[in-house]
Amino acid sequence: MSLNVEMLESSFALLAPRADELADRFYDRLFRENPQLRAMFPEDMSGQKKKLISALALVVANLRKGDVLNEAVGALGVRHIDYGVKREHYPIVGRTLLASLGELAGDLWTPELEAAWADAYGALQAIIFEALDRHSAAA
Repeated sequence: MSLNVEMLESSFALLAPRADELADRFYDRLFRENPQLRAMFPEDMSGQKKKLISALALVVANLRKGDVLNEAVGALGVRHIDYGVKREHYPIVGRTLLASLGELAGDLWTPELEAAWADAYGALQAIIFEALDRHSAAA
């Protein structure tokens, strides 16, 4: 799958000044639609929200560096095992992220932009699942 890197980079650049709002919308939606996930997170979400934005920024900054992206995203997935994250949580997070991005982007959120972000999330999820497979094989 080839990602529309230019579209991802330019849309993230437009949304980055509203990163705090994106994080708020993401977690509000995640917990509203999936209340069972709230217990996996700290009471004070300020640090968690910063981690979400940092992870998104890291991904977008390294879209053209596949080796860096694979290593960073794979390691992130393996670290999330300790937090109780399971494979079935990733599609939930993906849907929530796309909905939150779309809500924040407003009229900029075209079907093409949504497809670009969906493709990117699918690629990241595949990297994480491969890393989880390697991790469990080595354990």
